[in-house]
Amino acid sequence: MRLGSGIGWRPEIADAVEAMAGIDWVEVVAENVCPGHLPHSLLRLRERGVTVVPHGVSLGLGGADRPDPGRLAALAERAEALGSPLVTEHIAFVRAGGALTASPRLEAGHLLPVPRTRDALDVLCENVRIAQDALPVPLALENIAALFSWPGEELTEGQFLSELVERTGVRLLIDVANLHTNHVNRGEDPAEALAALPVEAIAYVHVAGGFERDGVWHDSHAHPVPRPVLDILSDLAGRVAPPGVLLERDENFPEPAELEGELAAIREAVAAGRARGRAAVRTAVGGAVGGGAGGVGVLARPVAGVRERLGVAQTAVLSALVAGTPVPEGFDRVRMGVQARALAAKRAGVVAKVAPELPVILGAGYREAFLEYARLRPMPGGYRQDALDFAGHLLKLGRPGDARARRALREWWLDRAGPAPRKRGVMARVLRRGL
Repeated sequence: MRLGSGIGWRPEIADAVEAMAGIDWVEVVAENVCPGHLPHSLLRLRERGVTVVPHGVSLGLGGADRPDPGRLAALAERAEALGSPLVTEHIAFVRAGGALTASPRLEAGHLLPVPRTRDALDVLCENVRIAQDALPVPLALENIAALFSWPGEELTEGQFLSELVERTGVRLLIDVANLHTNHVNRGEDPAEALAALPVEAIAYVHVAGGFERDGVWHDSHAHPVPRPVLDILSDLAGRVAPPGVLLERDENFPEPAELEGELAAIREAVAAGRARGRAAVRTAVGGAVGGGAGGVGVLARPVAGVRERLGVAQTAVLSALVAGTPVPEGFDRVRMGVQARALAAKRAGVVAKVAPELPVILGAGYREAFLEYARLRPMPGGYRQDALDFAGHLLKLGRPGDARARRALREWWLDRAGPAPRKRGVMARVLRRGL
């Protein structure tokens, strides 16, 4: 399946994407669209023949629990509504705890790395098979970026992905920016990872930007694509012709001309890689085409008891990151601290987006107050509930100190915490009069 050149569709750049020349396909965050109320921009793109691929972020297929049937059904519904040829997700865990470990349920609000161990691979393979059976189109999984490593890992990233493909037949979404991130943060050689990959299983490629701070690379999706990422893309293109390449940008959106310039640089990197590796690729592809995904139908090893072991380990890690419990033995405490702060900062940013009134009410003190709240209070559910819990927490403490701001916060909380919204216009009047 040939996808071509694409860009991540976001509401903030919808008009720019529609006006761009040479866009063959777009990717949309699956959880951000409603099948019955698709954005008009996406509908217009589809009418023009532009392929739309839903990209999930909440399944947590690398987690110890089996995939949630409701989340799988929602992803399937979006694939059908968008007429998509495939859906994608991540090799990650996003929650832990619960019945499997007889402990409180914890949400990361972010993609976290699974240990590259046999136990984790067994669980992932079974979860992938469950997802494949529930989805109406093929599934491709993305390698993620990570700030920390698990101790005692048994496989390299390339080995882990190769065996996953062999045992399940799943496709791969290779993010070259994440390979760069893991090179900086974990000392992993991108060339070695690419050399070990079953390149015939690649569905498409992600390219994105980030930044380095104090020796740690942050996969921000809010900065220009750096040269090392383009070099990894060229290396990959020299090994195989990628069916599709997509630019991701999630915030801090530049002018359309800058986005188009990044897309041009991506196309040039692919062309340069193809030119350098054309002869070698012909040989490799000639020997590999007949094999397909190779191991489709290979049975996974039994996972009895494995889910519990993995669940305990992931719960301990996530609890250290979001609930202030001790860092498990063998982990880099400095890197775990960086990850914990990054999770809290992302949580504060997303809550500010889903509840934009809170930064208005709290002013410059919003971020500091939220980070203080989040330090020892894990997110039990989604971000909307998190916003309500944060507001309720402040009110119990008699904060904010300014009476008008406290009254506005109380009105905001009352307007959303009850079984039904209060009379329309109450919040608007409070904000207008009190702030």
